[in-house]
Order: sequence, then C-alpha cells, then structure tokens
Amino acid sequence: MTDSRARRWRRSLRVLLVAVAGPTLAVGALTASPAHAAAADDIRINEVVTTGSVNDSVELYNKGTASVNLSGWIIKDDDNSSKYAIATGTTLAPGGFVAFDVHNAFGLGSDDEARLYLADGTTLVDSFSWSQHSAPSWSRCPDGTGAFGSAALTLGAANACGSGGVSPTAWPGGGSVATADTKNAFGSDLSGLYQEGNVMWAAQNSGKLWRLVPNGSTAWKADTTGGWSSGKSLRFPGGSGTPDDEGVTLTGSGSSGGVYVASERNADSSGTSRLSVLKYDVSGTAGTLTAATEWNLTPDLPSVGSNLGLEGITWVPDAALTAAGFKDASTGAAYNPAGYGSHTGGVFFVGVEGTGMIYGYVLKDGGTFTRVASVSSGMAGVMELQWEPQASRLWAVCDDTCDGQHRTLKINASGVFATAAVYNRPSGMDNLNNEGFSVSGSDACTGGSKPVYWSDDSNDSGHALRRGTITC
Repeated sequence: MTDSRARRWRRSLRVLLVAVAGPTLAVGALTASPAHAAAADDIRINEVVTTGSVNDSVELYNKGTASVNLSGWIIKDDDNSSKYAIATGTTLAPGGFVAFDVHNAFGLGSDDEARLYLADGTTLVDSFSWSQHSAPSWSRCPDGTGAFGSAALTLGAANACGSGGVSPTAWPGGGSVATADTKNAFGSDLSGLYQEGNVMWAAQNSGKLWRLVPNGSTAWKADTTGGWSSGKSLRFPGGSGTPDDEGVTLTGSGSSGGVYVASERNADSSGTSRLSVLKYDVSGTAGTLTAATEWNLTPDLPSVGSNLGLEGITWVPDAALTAAGFKDASTGAAYNPAGYGSHTGGVFFVGVEGTGMIYGYVLKDGGTFTRVASVSSGMAGVMELQWEPQASRLWAVCDDTCDGQHRTLKINASGVFATAAVYNRPSGMDNLNNEGFSVSGSDACTGGSKPVYWSDDSNDSGHALRRGTITC
C-alpha cells in the first residue's frame, strides 16, 4: 500500500506506548426477572480492544445452549451518559461471538470500563474494567468463563488462549534470496501473488492485475501478449470504481474459470472500507477488466480502517477440507459442501491486515456467501495467504510489521485451522515490506527444494519480486 510505512510506524509507536499491566474484572449481579436472567447470564463480555486499527471494540460471547436475542441491549463505558444500543434483530447463537465497534458512541480509554446492560438500560449483565490499554486485546481465557488477560486480536472468533506456544524456527529452506525481476519493472504497490504453472498472477493495489511469464529460469516479466504488457486495470461490477486489490487466487478450474481478487476499498472513495472478493474473466484482450461478480463481505466482518482490510486470499478445495475433518463454524458440524449448492468447489480464506484474523467463506453463485471459519493467525497482521496442496497447509505471511514472519496452519483434531509452525524470514532477506508470497508446485522440486517468491510493496532497491526456496 502506498502509505504502508507511515501507517506501520504510527501503529508501532502506539504499541510502544502501551504499558503491560493486569486488568481487573467485575461481573455485575443480575436483577432481572428469572426468565431474562437465565438468558442474560449466558452472555459475557469476552474481548475488549482499546488500541490499534479496531480500537473501541467490544465482543460478546454466548456460553449457553440457546440463542439469545440481544435487540436493544446497551453497551456503556464508565460514563452512564455514553450508550451504544445493539441493533434490533441481533441474535447470538450458542457458542457464538459478535463484536461491536462502539467508537461512534464513545471511546475506550486506558483506564476505563465496558458494561453490558439489558434493553432497560439499568439491569447490568456483565462488566470488565482495566487500568491500561489493551496490547493488543483484553481477552477471556477460556472464552466466556475465564479471567481476562492480554492476547492476540480475535474479534468475532474464539480467543487466542495459549496460541503463542509455537516457537519460531529457522526458515525451512535456503537462506539466500535473489531478485526475480528487472529493475523498476513494476514499481511500488505490488502485492498478492499466485503461481499457475508457468504463469504468475500479481495484484497491484493501484487497481491493476498482472500476468507474468518466465524471464529466464529464475525471474518473471510482464506477458507481452493479450494486452498484458502493462497490466490490466480493474473495475467493480458495472465498470465503476478502482478496487484496491491486495490478493489474488484461482480455484481448481484455473484462470479459465476466473481470477479472484481480494480488495479492501474503492480507491475512488479511499476513506471507506469495502472488503470484497471480485471475480474477473481474463480471457480477452481488453486493457480494462470489469468484475463479473462481487462478494462484499464488509457487513459480516469487524470494522477496520479503510487501509487495513483484506490483504490475502487463497482457495482451498472441498476435498482437502473434508478429508481433514474440517468443522463448519456456521453449523458446528463437519463441513458438508453439498449443503451449499452451487459454489466454487472450495472455500476462500481471506486475511485481514488490521487484526491478523483469517476468515473462511463459501462464495456462492450470485454474490451470496457463508462464513465457515474464523481463525487467529497469531500475528499482528496478515498480508498474504497461500494454500500449499502438497503439504495440506495454509501459509499466513506478515510483512516488516512482524519482521517478515511466516506461519503455517493445519486442520487439527478439533477440525479447525491451528498454527503448526512459525518461521523466521530467510537469513539472507532484509526486513522488507513483503505483501505477496507464492509457493511453487511439486513439479518444481529439484534436489529436495522448490522455489518460492515474494512481492515487495515498497519496491526496495527498484525490485518488487524476490526468489527463495523451501524444502519439498
């Protein structure tokens, strides 16, 4: 992103100003009628965020066995005149999480309190107070019943209780890294990558998509055929706007089945989030591509800054998920692709820069969708996601914000994605602003290693693409 370094400097400064201290907890006694009390007693303040890109957020959790209607319930801080009313029709399913951005009603300070009331505004359901800003999140562990402590951001999903148990290890490949493009071939803002055999798709967040082809055995250049020599401009459905495209992926149908792009906003209205997945037909020669379908996920996700939204996207086939016993978070049961009718034959996973969260969606024909997973990456931000089918693992990549850390996640015995390994960046790579990452297929293995590629959003030293290796 064009303002990424300044934004990350501000974020880092805020983190440095946060003093670590233990919070205090106060749970209010219920004085409602027995029926209301029974329902209300299952709803708990579960996570509070006071700093960062999603500051002034309060998450609720239903620890009970029945759905609870939250219509009209009220969230307050330590000032009785500050009130946030939960929208009519809001229902929280058992085991469900819902996060509210309350900044339009009040701000959460460094020495403050979050209080939850029934719709009468006087019956206290739950409260939590603290004496220092979150770093980055105050979270209950276990969810709904445990004490609050500092943890990773997981708004809208299970808290990251004990998720830091995997220690970072050395890069699982060669330490050397080399440039993989000619100097100043692409400029800044090159972001998401996806390798399709001898073609590399690249999203540039100035509203452009590139089709790259090999330039020798170790580098890439723009395809000079089919109108791709300078990349192609992207538009939202109807031909309007300029998607701030950050990630790119394909389904099992390959590019002939459409190229899917993750966008965080319309650059023509850059102050407003528009967290969307867009599908493009790339078969023609026109220099501008108009999305055939948009899945606008904004209403389903916690609010983030307009420049801190969807960064990474990858597609995981249904067969890989069912074989591993993947659990559908929307039903609480094993994932059943047949229950979703016509879709892409897999699940799209998107990564959010501002929260470090990963969400899985079934994108159905016509632009509808269902969220089937919410996963904490355990990192401050997610800039790229890549599914590696040969190893049945999901790569989550952070940039210089996290010193270039990479994580792999696998489906565990509970049917959810969990961190399997944490890797430091290769020893030969500087702490670059890498926002894209691509893993070659098994056919590229030579001598037990295969190439991987990174895209540097800042175009350091005039190069946007770099090449390294991992073990096969």
